[in-house]
Amino acid sequence: MDKKQKRVSDAGLVRLNKFISSSGVTSRRKADFLIETGKVTVNGKKVQDMGVKVDPKHDIITVQGKQIKQVEEMVYLLLNKPPQVMTTLSDPEGRPTVAEYVADISLRVYPVGRLDWDSEGMLILTNDGDFANKVMHPRYAIPKTYMAKVSGHPTDEDLEKLVDGVTIVGGKARAIMVERLVNRGAEQYDWIKIIIDEGRNRQVRNMFEKIGYDVIKLQRVG
Repeated sequence: MDKKQKRVSDAGLVRLNKFISSSGVTSRRKADFLIETGKVTVNGKKVQDMGVKVDPKHDIITVQGKQIKQVEEMVYLLLNKPPQVMTTLSDPEGRPTVAEYVADISLRVYPVGRLDWDSEGMLILTNDGDFANKVMHPRYAIPKTYMAKVSGHPTDEDLEKLVDGVTIVGGKARAIMVERLVNRGAEQYDWIKIIIDEGRNRQVRNMFEKIGYDVIKLQRVG
């Protein structure tokens, strides 16, 4: 087959992981995991090659036994997640999840990234897998802004350590910017604005713990 014939034959085909993410099932990174672990079939056959291309109009694709279809309408939601809510669509222990706040949405959306159980603030939910991948992937270094209420009063030297970088689980972590919020603290605590461009689990809490302070309250504001 020459190059021209191949271009014609590939017309309309998309990579399997891209099709799964654009169907609103999950992000492309999670789609890769589902393919690799044998949870995906194409026309009744299990496929574990992430490079496989499919025809969205004619191929039958299932994920974990359920047939999926490409979504034409992309949805982007911004949720102010309360504390004590799981950043998942379901929880085996029966705890509250963000799914309860989007139950009226007819299209299936999923959270982009995560906020831990005790944290609150801005959380994006979407069915656009490409968008979700760009927001979450470390390569794109999307800044994330938090307000942290911390025990005690970190010194300027303490805060400078966060910018220089501290070693936490997963390696060294640095803040892009750290700023003490004037007139918002109290005798027992300070409020600190911190911007990071990663999204490791409990990263902000672990960074403050490394310099000797507990995070009492954490809000993502941007």
